[in-house]
Amino acid sequence: MEISSKEKTQFFSNSIILPFDRSSFKSESSASKEKQSCCGGIKIFLGALSFVYFAKALSGSYLKSTITQIERRFDIPSSLVGVIDGSFEIGNLLIIILVSYFGAKLHRPRIIGAGCLIMSAGTFLIAMPQFFMGRYQYERFPSTINSTVNTSPCLQDKSQTPLSALEKSQEKTNAGCVQTVAIIGPIFGFLLGSLCAKLYVDIGFVDLDSITLTHKDMQWVGAWWLGYLIAGAISLLAGIPFWFLPKHLPKPQSRKDSSTSSEKSKFITEDNKDQYESYQQQVKIAEMAKDFLPSLKNLLGNPVYILYLCASIIQFNSLIGMVTYKPKYIEQQYGQTSSKTNFVIGLINIPAVAFGIFSGGLIMKKFKVNILGAAKLSLGSSFFGYLLLLSLFAMGCENSDVAGLTVSYHGTKGMTDYEEALFSECNSGCSCSKNDWDPICGENGVTYISACLAGCQASNGTGKNTIFFNCSCVGTLTSPSQSYSAVMGPCQKGDECPKMFLYFLVVSVITSYTLSVGGTPGYILLLRCIKPHLKSFAVGIYTLAIRVLAGIPAPVYFGVAIDTTCLKWGSKRCGGRGACRLYDSSALRYVYLGLTLVLGTVSIFFSVAVLWVLRKSSSPQDEILSANGEKGSCGTKSRKDNFANTDHLIQTTYWPEKETRL
Repeated sequence: MEISSKEKTQFFSNSIILPFDRSSFKSESSASKEKQSCCGGIKIFLGALSFVYFAKALSGSYLKSTITQIERRFDIPSSLVGVIDGSFEIGNLLIIILVSYFGAKLHRPRIIGAGCLIMSAGTFLIAMPQFFMGRYQYERFPSTINSTVNTSPCLQDKSQTPLSALEKSQEKTNAGCVQTVAIIGPIFGFLLGSLCAKLYVDIGFVDLDSITLTHKDMQWVGAWWLGYLIAGAISLLAGIPFWFLPKHLPKPQSRKDSSTSSEKSKFITEDNKDQYESYQQQVKIAEMAKDFLPSLKNLLGNPVYILYLCASIIQFNSLIGMVTYKPKYIEQQYGQTSSKTNFVIGLINIPAVAFGIFSGGLIMKKFKVNILGAAKLSLGSSFFGYLLLLSLFAMGCENSDVAGLTVSYHGTKGMTDYEEALFSECNSGCSCSKNDWDPICGENGVTYISACLAGCQASNGTGKNTIFFNCSCVGTLTSPSQSYSAVMGPCQKGDECPKMFLYFLVVSVITSYTLSVGGTPGYILLLRCIKPHLKSFAVGIYTLAIRVLAGIPAPVYFGVAIDTTCLKWGSKRCGGRGACRLYDSSALRYVYLGLTLVLGTVSIFFSVAVLWVLRKSSSPQDEILSANGEKGSCGTKSRKDNFANTDHLIQTTYWPEKETRL
């Protein structure tokens, strides 16, 4: 009986079970292979796209790290540098319409690859002026270059060296892993800026031993162009994988089964598939054109959206202007080098921003914050962030003592007309130019614009080791009868300045974190207060408004305001005003921080209005966010109207990159 039962079992297993298992195993293996290929394709695409975002973020942040370098290299004011920075957004706006229209019709991965190629070419193009405009010419007294013979900077005979044509003319006449990588990119961008700022601008083209500048000198210009070549190469590498990706990623088996079983697919054969897709595309475009104006009217009629949009525009004006000129502010206010400034921003400030964004999202998820709570969190973040920023007014450094600019030759502070104050009895016998900028540090701790204006009668040494003797203006502050000397370069700021810089860093990091906490709640607020079929359109309008009304103008008018605090302008060799050599520290602090705070305060008022409208128009049921992710509405219309069944508009107006570009 046992043998017969075993034989029965083998018979049934061979005749029934095995064939069934083989067929099922075959289908499961094929499905798993398709699933693996689909997941593999998505992973490759996401990896490549993340690398593209990294390259883009690195290029954009590196541009901001080279602001002061470009300004000095080409002798341009901050306002013109702001135009250069804002043109980055102008370039985006010129191409975004074409890409959004043709992107859905053509080979998307290859379009991304072509975009990387264009971005790489543009980055290379930024570096090209370095190779076509000659070597960097900085102002230096001739004896400091290659002479060891004693030379008199104070030219007693005015006919010995006549005024150049230049000086004569001057007498007459600026979401996801993807989002994470996009935040990592700026860190490496500023660190790259720090590295390049330590290298001399003409490295590889001149003898570095003949350079009399150091990276601590205000005339020092780093190898700003080198970072653009590196960023361009990274962008070029980032675009390579997209040329080998298929036009469409393979669909999972479940989606294929559902699509083949639909009623629509029964009437579509392979022959007329292209015709159907073309017709469907035409229908989508027609629907999108027909619904554009009503959708725009509906969107602009949402008070919460409009108020939040105004608050964001003004706040981004504040933040973009502050970030653009933060390296310049640190250099001028605390006397730090460009290399150290970029290193600090990249290694401390940007990670604080990333951690703040992450914390805001974590709070929203853990505590299941509703739309009203998101508005409160966003408002609280802005309020406390700008309150901390207010404390930075007390963390500044006093002006350096510069004879003829911040102090007189007799030690009196509070100069008014610096052009007349540059000349004194102690240098009246010298033929000096007020346009020179070759600072020296007297042993009395005062900086003099040039050795000639310091009344120095002799010099010895070469390059950075040049020492000036018998400087009559240096001795006027103490004992004129004694012989005083001076060394190359400006004097360092007071002993309290390094301590103030440390305080500034601590408060700056806390402020960056606090302001960033409200980023995610604010974005969630934007999405929840809009009808589902208008969300992508709302994000598109939001992104466009931020770019046009904040990204472009903020660097320009911040630069114009900063230029008003300049005490000593440089002079171009071809005539005209160049870059600023010295800023009024106190005025710079009040203008830079004051403009940031005024804009931030105005944005807070709009945020308060958003909260007030939400409290007035939202019902208790609409404020609840359930555990399964159900969203509440915040408009003035009914919940049923907000969640109307308009799937066709979701399909026609949705563009995922609108969200990720924030």
